[in-house]
Amino acid sequence: MLYIGAARVDAVQLGPENLRGDRIEYRRQKTSRSGGIKVNIPLHADLVEVLDALPEAGSFLATSNGKTCSAAGLGNAMRDWCNEAGLPKCSSHGLRKACARRLAEAQATTHEIASVTGHKTLALVPLYTEAAGCEELANSAMEKLIARPNGNENVTNRAGKFAKSADKYVKGQE
Repeated sequence: MLYIGAARVDAVQLGPENLRGDRIEYRRQKTSRSGGIKVNIPLHADLVEVLDALPEAGSFLATSNGKTCSAAGLGNAMRDWCNEAGLPKCSSHGLRKACARRLAEAQATTHEIASVTGHKTLALVPLYTEAAGCEELANSAMEKLIARPNGNENVTNRAGKFAKSADKYVKGQE
Protein backbone atom coordinates (compact mmCIF):
# COMPACT_ATOMS: atom_id res chain seq x y z
CA MET A 1 0.00 0.00 0.00
CA LEU A 2 2.90 2.33 0.70
CA TYR A 3 4.32 1.87 -2.81
CA ILE A 4 1.09 2.02 -4.80
CA GLY A 5 -1.06 4.35 -2.70
CA ALA A 6 -4.01 1.98 -2.89
CA ALA A 7 -6.98 2.22 -0.60
CA ARG A 8 -7.58 -0.77 1.65
CA VAL A 9 -10.59 -1.91 -0.40
CA ASP A 10 -8.45 -1.95 -3.54
CA ALA A 11 -5.29 -3.40 -1.97
CA VAL A 12 -7.05 -6.58 -0.81
CA GLN A 13 -8.20 -7.31 -4.37
CA LEU A 14 -4.76 -7.08 -5.93
CA GLY A 15 -2.92 -10.17 -7.12
CA PRO A 16 -0.66 -11.44 -9.92
CA GLU A 17 -3.45 -10.83 -12.44
CA ASN A 18 -2.97 -7.10 -11.87
CA LEU A 19 0.67 -7.16 -12.98
CA ARG A 20 1.39 -5.92 -16.50
CA GLY A 21 5.13 -6.34 -17.00
CA ASP A 22 6.79 -3.81 -14.72
CA ARG A 23 3.47 -2.12 -13.86
CA ILE A 24 0.46 -2.78 -11.68
CA GLU A 25 -3.01 -1.99 -12.97
CA TYR A 26 -6.40 -1.97 -11.27
CA ARG A 27 -9.69 -0.08 -11.15
CA ARG A 28 -10.72 1.74 -7.98
CA GLN A 29 -13.60 0.07 -6.15
CA LYS A 30 -14.84 3.37 -4.74
CA THR A 31 -15.60 4.69 -8.23
CA SER A 32 -16.93 1.41 -9.64
CA ARG A 33 -20.39 2.87 -10.40
CA SER A 34 -18.81 5.10 -13.01
CA GLY A 35 -16.54 2.38 -14.38
CA GLY A 36 -13.82 2.77 -11.78
CA ILE A 37 -10.84 5.06 -12.02
CA LYS A 38 -8.07 3.10 -13.75
CA VAL A 39 -4.74 3.13 -11.96
CA ASN A 40 -1.71 1.95 -13.92
CA ILE A 41 1.61 2.68 -12.28
CA PRO A 42 5.18 1.40 -12.48
CA LEU A 43 6.24 -0.99 -9.75
CA HIS A 44 8.65 0.39 -7.18
CA ALA A 45 11.82 -1.72 -6.88
CA ASP A 46 11.16 -2.40 -3.17
CA LEU A 47 7.66 -3.65 -4.01
CA VAL A 48 9.02 -5.92 -6.75
CA GLU A 49 11.26 -7.57 -4.13
CA VAL A 50 8.27 -8.28 -1.89
CA LEU A 51 6.05 -9.50 -4.74
CA ASP A 52 8.76 -11.84 -6.03
CA ALA A 53 8.71 -13.65 -2.68
CA LEU A 54 4.93 -14.27 -2.81
CA PRO A 55 3.16 -17.34 -4.24
CA GLU A 56 2.24 -17.10 -7.93
CA ALA A 57 -1.53 -17.37 -7.39
CA GLY A 58 -4.10 -15.65 -5.21
CA SER A 59 -4.33 -12.26 -3.63
CA PHE A 60 -1.16 -10.48 -2.57
CA LEU A 61 -2.83 -9.90 0.81
CA ALA A 62 -4.17 -13.37 1.59
CA THR A 63 -5.19 -14.71 4.97
CA SER A 64 -3.27 -17.53 6.63
CA ASN A 65 -5.79 -19.88 4.94
CA GLY A 66 -4.84 -18.52 1.52
CA LYS A 67 -8.17 -16.71 1.07
CA THR A 68 -8.53 -13.10 -0.02
CA CYS A 69 -8.46 -10.82 3.00
CA SER A 70 -11.45 -8.48 3.43
CA ALA A 71 -10.91 -4.74 3.63
CA ALA A 72 -12.20 -4.75 7.22
CA GLY A 73 -9.98 -7.72 8.07
CA LEU A 74 -6.95 -5.90 6.70
CA GLY A 75 -7.87 -2.79 8.69
CA ASN A 76 -8.19 -4.84 11.89
CA ALA A 77 -4.91 -6.66 11.25
CA MET A 78 -3.13 -3.36 10.57
CA ARG A 79 -4.56 -1.93 13.81
CA ASP A 80 -3.19 -4.91 15.75
CA TRP A 81 0.21 -4.73 14.03
CA CYS A 82 0.49 -0.98 14.61
CA ASN A 83 -0.48 -1.34 18.27
CA GLU A 84 2.07 -4.16 18.73
CA ALA A 85 4.73 -1.94 17.15
CA GLY A 86 3.87 0.90 19.52
CA LEU A 87 2.37 3.02 16.72
CA PRO A 88 -1.19 3.71 17.91
CA LYS A 89 -1.71 6.61 15.49
CA CYS A 90 -0.77 4.59 12.39
CA SER A 91 -3.24 2.78 10.13
CA SER A 92 -3.60 1.18 6.72
CA HIS A 93 -5.01 4.46 5.41
CA GLY A 94 -1.88 6.14 6.74
CA LEU A 95 0.15 4.11 4.22
CA ARG A 96 -1.93 5.57 1.38
CA LYS A 97 -1.43 9.05 2.80
CA ALA A 98 2.31 8.40 3.26
CA CYS A 99 2.59 7.39 -0.39
CA ALA A 100 0.94 10.65 -1.47
CA ARG A 101 3.14 12.66 0.91
CA ARG A 102 6.31 10.98 -0.37
CA LEU A 103 5.28 11.77 -3.94
CA ALA A 104 4.71 15.41 -2.98
CA GLU A 105 8.10 15.55 -1.27
CA ALA A 106 9.63 14.23 -4.49
CA GLN A 107 8.08 17.27 -6.25
CA ALA A 108 5.26 15.32 -7.94
CA THR A 109 2.40 17.52 -9.09
CA THR A 110 -1.14 17.16 -7.77
CA HIS A 111 -2.16 15.52 -11.06
CA GLU A 112 0.75 13.08 -10.85
CA ILE A 113 -0.16 12.15 -7.28
CA ALA A 114 -3.83 11.66 -8.20
CA SER A 115 -2.82 9.37 -11.06
CA VAL A 116 -0.98 7.12 -8.58
CA THR A 117 -3.59 7.20 -5.81
CA GLY A 118 -6.56 7.03 -8.18
CA HIS A 119 -8.32 10.09 -6.80
CA LYS A 120 -11.25 11.06 -9.00
CA THR A 121 -10.91 14.75 -8.18
CA LEU A 122 -7.89 16.79 -7.15
CA ALA A 123 -9.62 18.29 -4.11
CA LEU A 124 -8.49 15.58 -1.67
CA VAL A 125 -4.87 15.33 -2.77
CA PRO A 126 -3.77 18.47 -0.87
CA LEU A 127 -5.29 17.03 2.31
CA TYR A 128 -3.03 14.02 1.92
CA THR A 129 0.04 16.08 1.16
CA GLU A 130 -0.36 19.27 3.21
CA ALA A 131 2.55 18.50 5.53
CA ALA A 132 4.86 17.39 2.72
CA GLY A 133 8.06 19.34 2.58
CA CYS A 134 6.95 22.09 4.98
CA GLU A 135 10.41 22.33 6.49
CA GLU A 136 12.06 22.50 3.07
CA LEU A 137 9.52 25.08 1.90
CA ALA A 138 10.19 27.18 5.01
CA ASN A 139 13.95 26.93 4.40
CA SER A 140 13.50 27.99 0.79
CA ALA A 141 11.26 30.91 1.77
CA MET A 142 13.70 32.17 4.39
CA GLU A 143 16.64 31.84 1.98
CA LYS A 144 14.74 34.11 -0.40
CA LEU A 145 14.13 36.63 2.36
CA ILE A 146 17.76 36.56 3.48
CA ALA A 147 19.07 36.84 -0.10
CA ARG A 148 16.92 39.93 -0.79
CA PRO A 149 17.44 39.87 -4.55
CA ASN A 150 16.11 43.46 -4.80
CA GLY A 151 18.30 44.80 -2.02
CA ASN A 152 16.18 46.61 0.54
CA GLU A 153 13.32 47.14 -1.91
CA ASN A 154 11.56 44.03 -0.62
CA VAL A 155 11.92 44.92 3.05
CA THR A 156 8.45 46.00 4.17
CA ASN A 157 9.34 48.05 7.27
CA ARG A 158 12.03 50.36 5.92
CA ALA A 159 12.99 53.37 8.00
CA GLY A 160 10.66 56.28 7.40
CA LYS A 161 7.98 54.15 5.79
CA PHE A 162 6.35 52.40 8.76
CA ALA A 163 5.42 55.57 10.69
CA LYS A 164 5.45 58.91 8.89
CA SER A 165 6.61 60.76 11.97
CA ALA A 166 8.16 59.95 15.32
CA ASP A 167 4.99 60.96 17.21
CA LYS A 168 2.84 58.29 15.53
CA TYR A 169 2.84 54.94 17.27
CA VAL A 170 1.26 51.61 16.59
CA LYS A 171 -2.06 51.46 18.46
CA GLY A 172 -1.54 49.86 21.87
CA GLN A 173 2.22 50.54 21.84
CA GLU A 174 2.12 54.11 23.25
